[in-house]
Amino acid sequence: MKLQYFLPVIQHSELFAHIGTEDIGKLLDAMDIYKKKYKKGNFIFYAGDTIEQIGIVLSGTVHILQEDYWGNRNILSQVRPGSLFGEAFACLSDVKSTVDVVALDDTEVMFINVNSIIHAGQVLTKAQERVALNLLAIMARRNMQLTQKIRYMSQRSTRQKLMFYLSEEALRQESSSFTLPFNRQQLADFLSVDRSAMSAELSRMKKDGLIDYYKDKFILKEPQV
Repeated sequence: MKLQYFLPVIQHSELFAHIGTEDIGKLLDAMDIYKKKYKKGNFIFYAGDTIEQIGIVLSGTVHILQEDYWGNRNILSQVRPGSLFGEAFACLSDVKSTVDVVALDDTEVMFINVNSIIHAGQVLTKAQERVALNLLAIMARRNMQLTQKIRYMSQRSTRQKLMFYLSEEALRQESSSFTLPFNRQQLADFLSVDRSAMSAELSRMKKDGLIDYYKDKFILKEPQV
Protein backbone atom coordinates (compact mmCIF):
# COMPACT_ATOMS: atom_id res chain seq x y z
CA MET A 1 0.00 0.00 0.00
CA LYS A 2 1.38 3.42 -0.97
CA LEU A 3 1.11 5.69 2.05
CA GLN A 4 4.08 7.96 1.30
CA TYR A 5 1.74 10.80 0.30
CA PHE A 6 0.06 10.60 3.72
CA LEU A 7 3.26 10.11 5.72
CA PRO A 8 3.28 13.70 7.09
CA VAL A 9 -0.27 13.16 8.40
CA ILE A 10 0.63 9.77 9.89
CA GLN A 11 3.77 11.21 11.49
CA HIS A 12 1.67 13.88 13.23
CA SER A 13 -0.97 11.37 14.31
CA GLU A 14 -1.46 10.92 18.03
CA LEU A 15 -0.93 7.18 17.57
CA PHE A 16 2.59 7.61 16.16
CA ALA A 17 3.74 10.47 18.41
CA HIS A 18 7.42 10.36 19.47
CA ILE A 19 8.30 7.71 16.86
CA GLY A 20 10.90 8.31 14.15
CA THR A 21 10.04 8.23 10.45
CA GLU A 22 12.07 5.08 9.82
CA ASP A 23 10.36 3.25 12.69
CA ILE A 24 6.93 4.37 11.48
CA GLY A 25 7.69 2.87 8.07
CA LYS A 26 8.71 -0.43 9.67
CA LEU A 27 5.60 -0.45 11.88
CA LEU A 28 3.28 0.15 8.93
CA ASP A 29 4.96 -2.65 6.98
CA ALA A 30 4.44 -5.04 9.89
CA MET A 31 0.89 -3.99 10.76
CA ASP A 32 -2.36 -5.37 9.38
CA ILE A 33 -3.55 -2.17 7.64
CA TYR A 34 -5.59 -1.07 4.66
CA LYS A 35 -6.79 2.25 3.22
CA LYS A 36 -10.29 3.11 2.02
CA LYS A 37 -12.00 6.13 0.44
CA TYR A 38 -15.47 7.40 1.40
CA LYS A 39 -17.69 9.91 -0.37
CA LYS A 40 -19.31 12.77 1.54
CA GLY A 41 -22.17 11.42 3.65
CA ASN A 42 -21.07 7.79 3.48
CA PHE A 43 -21.20 5.76 6.68
CA ILE A 44 -17.90 4.25 7.79
CA PHE A 45 -19.33 2.36 10.77
CA TYR A 46 -22.91 1.90 11.91
CA ALA A 47 -24.17 1.60 15.47
CA GLY A 48 -24.39 -2.14 16.15
CA ASP A 49 -21.32 -3.02 14.07
CA THR A 50 -18.54 -5.13 15.54
CA ILE A 51 -15.35 -3.10 15.15
CA GLU A 52 -11.91 -4.68 14.99
CA GLN A 53 -10.01 -1.82 13.34
CA ILE A 54 -8.90 1.56 14.53
CA GLY A 55 -9.40 4.26 11.91
CA ILE A 56 -6.95 7.11 11.27
CA VAL A 57 -8.29 9.93 9.11
CA LEU A 58 -5.78 10.64 6.34
CA SER A 59 -7.82 13.33 4.58
CA GLY A 60 -11.27 14.83 5.03
CA THR A 61 -13.32 14.93 8.22
CA VAL A 62 -15.37 12.37 10.14
CA HIS A 63 -18.27 12.85 12.55
CA ILE A 64 -19.03 10.50 15.42
CA LEU A 65 -22.83 10.50 15.81
CA GLN A 66 -25.58 9.11 17.99
CA GLU A 67 -29.19 9.01 16.85
CA ASP A 68 -32.26 8.24 18.96
CA TYR A 69 -35.29 6.18 17.90
CA TRP A 70 -36.84 9.22 16.14
CA GLY A 71 -33.69 10.13 14.23
CA ASN A 72 -32.60 13.09 16.37
CA ARG A 73 -28.88 13.43 15.81
CA ASN A 74 -26.20 14.26 18.37
CA ILE A 75 -22.63 14.93 17.24
CA LEU A 76 -20.26 13.48 19.81
CA SER A 77 -17.03 14.55 18.15
CA GLN A 78 -15.38 15.68 14.95
CA VAL A 79 -12.31 13.78 13.73
CA ARG A 80 -9.77 15.52 11.50
CA PRO A 81 -6.69 14.23 9.61
CA GLY A 82 -4.23 12.49 11.91
CA SER A 83 -6.82 11.70 14.57
CA LEU A 84 -8.34 8.33 15.45
CA PHE A 85 -11.78 6.83 15.83
CA GLY A 86 -13.16 3.44 16.86
CA GLU A 87 -10.35 2.66 19.28
CA ALA A 88 -12.55 1.95 22.32
CA PHE A 89 -14.81 -0.51 20.48
CA ALA A 90 -11.86 -2.17 18.71
CA CYS A 91 -10.22 -2.86 22.06
CA LEU A 92 -13.43 -4.37 23.48
CA SER A 93 -14.13 -7.35 21.24
CA ASP A 94 -17.42 -8.25 22.98
CA VAL A 95 -18.93 -4.75 22.68
CA LYS A 96 -20.70 -3.51 19.54
CA SER A 97 -20.47 0.07 18.40
CA THR A 98 -23.02 2.43 19.96
CA VAL A 99 -22.27 5.22 17.48
CA ASP A 100 -22.39 5.91 13.76
CA VAL A 101 -19.25 7.16 12.01
CA VAL A 102 -19.93 9.31 8.94
CA ALA A 103 -17.68 11.04 6.39
CA LEU A 104 -18.45 14.77 6.57
CA ASP A 105 -16.79 15.26 3.18
CA ASP A 106 -14.73 13.11 0.79
CA THR A 107 -12.50 11.22 3.18
CA GLU A 108 -9.68 8.68 3.18
CA VAL A 109 -9.11 6.44 6.19
CA MET A 110 -6.32 4.07 7.13
CA PHE A 111 -7.51 1.12 9.20
CA ILE A 112 -5.25 -0.76 11.61
CA ASN A 113 -6.26 -4.06 13.18
CA VAL A 114 -6.08 -3.48 16.92
CA ASN A 115 -4.16 -6.76 17.40
CA SER A 116 -1.34 -5.20 15.39
CA ILE A 117 -0.95 -2.70 18.22
CA ILE A 118 -1.65 -4.78 21.30
CA HIS A 119 0.57 -7.76 20.37
CA ALA A 120 -0.72 -9.75 23.34
CA GLY A 121 1.84 -12.19 24.69
CA GLN A 122 4.66 -10.90 22.49
CA VAL A 123 7.81 -8.95 23.32
CA LEU A 124 7.37 -5.41 22.03
CA THR A 125 10.00 -3.34 20.28
CA LYS A 126 10.50 0.20 21.58
CA ALA A 127 8.42 1.59 18.71
CA GLN A 128 5.60 -0.92 19.30
CA GLU A 129 5.64 -0.13 23.00
CA ARG A 130 5.36 3.60 22.24
CA VAL A 131 2.35 3.01 19.93
CA ALA A 132 0.61 1.00 22.67
CA LEU A 133 1.28 3.76 25.21
CA ASN A 134 0.05 6.39 22.74
CA LEU A 135 -3.17 4.41 22.28
CA LEU A 136 -3.69 4.33 26.05
CA ALA A 137 -3.14 8.11 26.23
CA ILE A 138 -5.59 8.69 23.37
CA MET A 139 -8.29 6.67 25.11
CA ALA A 140 -7.71 8.61 28.34
CA ARG A 141 -8.00 11.89 26.42
CA ARG A 142 -11.24 10.73 24.79
CA ASN A 143 -12.65 10.06 28.23
CA MET A 144 -11.80 13.64 29.23
CA GLN A 145 -13.48 14.98 26.08
CA LEU A 146 -16.66 13.03 26.79
CA THR A 147 -16.63 14.36 30.35
CA GLN A 148 -16.39 17.87 28.90
CA LYS A 149 -19.31 17.11 26.57
CA ILE A 150 -21.38 16.08 29.60
CA ARG A 151 -20.57 19.45 31.14
CA TYR A 152 -22.05 21.19 28.08
CA MET A 153 -25.15 19.02 28.28
CA SER A 154 -25.61 19.72 32.00
CA GLN A 155 -26.15 23.45 31.41
CA ARG A 156 -29.82 24.29 31.89
CA SER A 157 -30.49 26.77 29.09
CA THR A 158 -29.45 27.14 25.46
CA ARG A 159 -27.65 30.38 26.34
CA GLN A 160 -25.68 28.69 29.10
CA LYS A 161 -24.71 25.83 26.77
CA LEU A 162 -23.59 28.29 24.10
CA MET A 163 -21.62 30.48 26.50
CA PHE A 164 -19.93 27.48 28.06
CA TYR A 165 -19.02 26.04 24.66
CA LEU A 166 -17.83 29.36 23.21
CA SER A 167 -15.76 30.06 26.30
CA GLU A 168 -14.10 26.64 26.06
CA GLU A 169 -13.43 27.15 22.33
CA ALA A 170 -11.85 30.57 22.99
CA LEU A 171 -9.59 28.99 25.62
CA ARG A 172 -8.69 26.14 23.27
CA GLN A 173 -7.80 28.54 20.44
CA GLU A 174 -6.18 30.98 22.91
CA SER A 175 -8.06 33.98 21.55
CA SER A 176 -11.32 35.83 22.14
CA SER A 177 -11.67 35.83 18.33
CA PHE A 178 -11.92 32.35 16.85
CA THR A 179 -13.45 30.15 14.16
CA LEU A 180 -15.93 27.43 15.07
CA PRO A 181 -15.26 23.90 13.77
CA PHE A 182 -19.02 23.44 13.16
CA ASN A 183 -21.67 25.01 10.97
CA ARG A 184 -24.97 26.04 12.63
CA GLN A 185 -26.72 22.69 12.23
CA GLN A 186 -23.66 20.79 13.42
CA LEU A 187 -23.30 23.07 16.43
CA ALA A 188 -26.96 22.55 17.32
CA ASP A 189 -26.49 18.79 17.01
CA PHE A 190 -23.34 18.93 19.13
CA LEU A 191 -25.08 20.86 21.90
CA SER A 192 -28.34 18.89 21.53
CA VAL A 193 -30.48 21.98 21.01
CA ASP A 194 -32.99 23.03 18.35
CA ARG A 195 -31.26 24.91 15.53
CA SER A 196 -33.91 27.64 15.26
CA ALA A 197 -33.92 28.20 19.02
CA MET A 198 -30.12 28.29 19.04
CA SER A 199 -29.98 30.82 16.17
CA ALA A 200 -32.50 33.04 17.96
CA GLU A 201 -30.46 32.82 21.15
CA LEU A 202 -27.26 33.73 19.33
CA SER A 203 -29.00 36.82 17.94
CA ARG A 204 -30.12 37.81 21.46
CA MET A 205 -26.61 37.25 22.82
CA LYS A 206 -25.22 39.49 20.07
CA LYS A 207 -27.82 42.16 20.84
CA ASP A 208 -26.95 41.92 24.55
CA GLY A 209 -23.29 42.60 23.74
CA LEU A 210 -22.02 39.20 24.87
CA ILE A 211 -20.70 38.09 21.48
CA ASP A 212 -20.27 39.14 17.90
CA TYR A 213 -20.16 36.84 14.91
CA TYR A 214 -20.26 36.49 11.16
CA LYS A 215 -20.92 32.98 9.86
CA ASP A 216 -18.41 30.75 11.71
CA LYS A 217 -16.25 33.64 13.00
CA PHE A 218 -16.98 34.52 16.63
CA ILE A 219 -15.76 37.10 19.13
CA LEU A 220 -16.32 36.88 22.87
CA LYS A 221 -16.80 40.36 24.35
CA GLU A 222 -15.94 41.70 27.77
CA PRO A 223 -18.98 41.89 30.09
CA GLN A 224 -20.54 45.34 30.30
CA VAL A 225 -20.07 46.90 33.74
